[in-house]
Amino acid sequence: MVGMSSQQQTQPATAAPAPRATSNRSTTPGSDGFKEYIGSGWAEREETLPDAREQASFAASRRAAISELYRGKRLIIPAGRLKQRSNDTDYAFRAHSAFAHLTGWGSDSEPGSVLVLEPTDAGHDATLYFRERAGRDSDEFYANPEIGEFWIGPRPSLAQVASDLALATRGIADLDAVVDATDADTIVLREADSTITDSVDALRLVLAGDDASAPGYDPEQHDADDQLARDLSELRLVKDAYEVAELRSAIAATARGFDDVIGDLERITAHPRGERLVEGVFNGRARADGNAVGYDTIAASGPHACILHWTRNDGPVVPGDLILLDAGVEVDSYYTADITRTFPIDGTFTETQRLVYETVREAADAAFAIVRPGIKFREIHATAMAVIARRTAEWGLLPVTAEEALQADNQHHRRYMVHGTSHHLGLDVHDCAQARRELYLDGVLEAGMTFTIEPGLYFQPDDLTVPEEFRGIGVRIEDNILVTEDGAENLSIAIPRTADDVEAWVQRLR
Repeated sequence: MVGMSSQQQTQPATAAPAPRATSNRSTTPGSDGFKEYIGSGWAEREETLPDAREQASFAASRRAAISELYRGKRLIIPAGRLKQRSNDTDYAFRAHSAFAHLTGWGSDSEPGSVLVLEPTDAGHDATLYFRERAGRDSDEFYANPEIGEFWIGPRPSLAQVASDLALATRGIADLDAVVDATDADTIVLREADSTITDSVDALRLVLAGDDASAPGYDPEQHDADDQLARDLSELRLVKDAYEVAELRSAIAATARGFDDVIGDLERITAHPRGERLVEGVFNGRARADGNAVGYDTIAASGPHACILHWTRNDGPVVPGDLILLDAGVEVDSYYTADITRTFPIDGTFTETQRLVYETVREAADAAFAIVRPGIKFREIHATAMAVIARRTAEWGLLPVTAEEALQADNQHHRRYMVHGTSHHLGLDVHDCAQARRELYLDGVLEAGMTFTIEPGLYFQPDDLTVPEEFRGIGVRIEDNILVTEDGAENLSIAIPRTADDVEAWVQRLR
């Protein structure tokens, strides 16, 4: 299908862009006879209106929360557009997470859609603008490979989406009037759709005239826009019941993906690029049980496990080595798991591999043990690092004592673990990333927060500070954690974690 093409079509500025560079090879007929014939003879569509999806009421509550923060302000929150992969092919569309959070639309989102919260005396009226499907008597139906139903399949009507999301809808052409009404009280989620952001900024310049300090326009900081992005990010720090359930579903699918990989190790180890097969097997589960992977799978075998974001995945998977698999299934609502397990490819740890592995697990368990409402998020990392410092000092790897290493101006133990121990998790694998530091790293835990605990130890193959038997060993154990009213729950506890359980897991499934 990539080799097929169609004629270009002019569209409104706020609609999906026209197909790229296809007119020079289009074979779509343009005769009146063809247009008349292809536009006729179709069965009547029976349009049924679905009941509102489960997340619709949760999305409404989230909109109400952001509305309360922005009384009297017009908020424009785009889903984003298709992103070019090469020439006239695009990446699979994924709506901006803030848009998904406020609408309840996930993997079935329409590219180019925009949520607008229009201020009222009572708060805001929410309207979802998207390109409604064209009739089969329109050339869009057959001549536009980006949005035509002949190319990409059925698209929903305004009425169907309104019923599905319990949200007012309007056609995308009506969005031009909203953007044209930009004033000092208009705020846009800047990063989601550059076309809309540029249009809003252009109108702000007109409003500002020669006065760069005019109300509503800051040419350098865009303070109000930045604050909206921050508040939308912080809105996701505490998950509601629907979000937690979706994370449980994503984690369960991820567990099945890990089982799939171990069950296929015979084929994987026989291939010169076995890491690619690991990635492919897991991605197959992600597509079967969810929307996609939540991030690029890290299938790091042998010394590649010492490369924190190893996503080339082009190396062999060799018995006797460890493989570090960091992967997560993203379900159709966009919520994703983020889990790491490190396991011996032949089913048995060597003495040194087991020592390193169990030390990492000790750090993870120590960090989990302190999680409860009221502690600071940063304490999780500090607790894990205390274990790492103590053990590496005991092994004689540090030039100072563990206590000295833990001092802020030393940190020698961090040579073997340079990354953090935890990050929030949800719609994004690194969720709530624009939240203020005082609410994130220095924030106080609340029931409903979800995050990772993922300590590790990585001994580079050429690191002369460690004994030779340690070199090339990389271990990370990562679990997904829910803060409860009186403590915490390890949502991924069902995936084997202890060295003994991991060995039994590999031996059973191989």
